[in-house]
Amino acid sequence: MRLPSQRRRFSQSLLGVAASIAAPRLSQAQAAWPEKTVRIVVNGVAGGAADVSARIVGDALATTLGKPFIVDVRAGGSGTIGTSEVLRAAPDGHTLLVSVNSAMSEVPHSVKMPFHPLNDIKPIAELYQGALLLIANNEVPARTLAELIKWIKTQPKGVPYASYSPGTASHTLGVVLAREAGIELIHVGYKGIPPAVTDLMGGQVPLMFSGVSTSIQPLKAGKFKAIALAAPTRSEFLPDVPTFAEQGYPKVEGLTWMGLWASAQVPSTILMRIRAEVDKVLKRPDVAEKFRSQGASAPRGLSPEALSQLLAREYEQMGTLLKSVGYKPE
Repeated sequence: MRLPSQRRRFSQSLLGVAASIAAPRLSQAQAAWPEKTVRIVVNGVAGGAADVSARIVGDALATTLGKPFIVDVRAGGSGTIGTSEVLRAAPDGHTLLVSVNSAMSEVPHSVKMPFHPLNDIKPIAELYQGALLLIANNEVPARTLAELIKWIKTQPKGVPYASYSPGTASHTLGVVLAREAGIELIHVGYKGIPPAVTDLMGGQVPLMFSGVSTSIQPLKAGKFKAIALAAPTRSEFLPDVPTFAEQGYPKVEGLTWMGLWASAQVPSTILMRIRAEVDKVLKRPDVAEKFRSQGASAPRGLSPEALSQLLAREYEQMGTLLKSVGYKPE
């Protein structure tokens, strides 16, 4: 018969054996990733910022790890289609998501989602950060914010502006600018940046809030013009474009970041492995240059936990902003 102290020692020894057996299994699972083709689902349209980002990172990881990385564009549903596709897949790290942060922090205030954006899907790494830019087609008779506001006030029915999706910063920044400047702006929501920019250049809509990364090349080609940057400081890629704050409107600010995400059910050891490999490729000069050529600023290197905390704050802030301007889902 074992005494209580002997039983405790025996139980502890069993726990130690179990832990020693489990630990190698976890590390082996972590080391084995990827065991097959990895699918990167894109929240966005073909040719958009998320698509380009997924291909840059996927190609680099495929070269490094010797496994295929395929990009699967799933546009529509304000990001719910792509995210849902990832959550339906086996949570083994072989189905990932590339998405802008607004799909989790902004869109849920406008669209009913079949998942919880802060609990069911988790950020692994920030791929780049950026800011939104107010752009105008070449028919708009203004080059500065002051000239633009003056012109809008002469339009009896207001002036339309495009967003890449209702309820995102590309939409709400127009609401804030209209309130701060005392002008009438009419929102026109699109499903992604490319169709909105196409209509802007075609003259169907005069204004738009768009990302620097997706605007920089057409700007350099003279396809449209930049009015103001919604960031605390000027962009290194567009140093001649003043911020809204510089022009008297500090409340018009909208920063974005592109992230790599996974189901929250993926084991933490696999997530750690993915993060480690992504960190390696993001530090490669060729990968960094590809992002820079798109007008994307380097990621901040925030941990997954810090990104989740940031996302929760952004979600709360956007909800407060939408409520303050009386926004109602369209």
